[in-house]
Amino acid sequence: MSEIRIKNLNKYYGQLQVVNNFNITVKDGEFLALLGPSGCGKTTSLRMIAGLEEPSSGLIQIDNDTVYDSSENINTPPEKRSVGMVFQSYAVWPHMNVYDNVAYPLKIRNLNKDEIETAVSKVLHTVELEGLEKRMPNQLSGGQQQRVALARGLVMEPKVLCLDEPLSNLDAKLRAKMRKDIREIQQKFGITVVYVTHDQIEAFEMSDRMVIMNQGLVEQVGSPEEVRESPKTEFVAEFIDG
Repeated sequence: MSEIRIKNLNKYYGQLQVVNNFNITVKDGEFLALLGPSGCGKTTSLRMIAGLEEPSSGLIQIDNDTVYDSSENINTPPEKRSVGMVFQSYAVWPHMNVYDNVAYPLKIRNLNKDEIETAVSKVLHTVELEGLEKRMPNQLSGGQQQRVALARGLVMEPKVLCLDEPLSNLDAKLRAKMRKDIREIQQKFGITVVYVTHDQIEAFEMSDRMVIMNQGLVEQVGSPEEVRESPKTEFVAEFIDG
């Protein structure tokens, strides 16, 4: 099971606490959105799950493996957490074609050529990029570049896929299509997803549950329907209505 368990997670930058006692269990195969205004701690929380940011204290478990535990001095590096990461900026390498961009995570794990070709072919088919293997990033649209980044995050078949504002650089029409596509791909793979966004439409349309954050605190956790119909705090009610 690719369940994520987060307990008493905190993050300080000096005296500033940006994540305050974050607790949640993300179910196997669940699509969880972290939603809130800029500076609320959602991206920092995501990066701590992925291992790109070290917490100040707390516990993170993925698939029953402890990847961070401040009390036991455990901090598993990102490449050993089986977490795929998709960034806002795509982070597609400009000097590599589509195939090499997607294959890179497998090459650094020293898979053989046949295994790499099979895996890359499968994931490019899934994200509808077949036939574009030799294209360079500057020959791709923004949506195609985002699909390359998504394929690279999926190719190693991670237990968890983390996405940080992946659609914010796309135009409105393409964002709407990619929302649907990402959700369909997530359900097809059955993968556990943690998705950071400040866009309420994305969170409400895509997620099974959402976490509303404000100034490092979790204001509410619930399904889109629960959050919309029964906001637990004044902040949530104003944020959703706003």
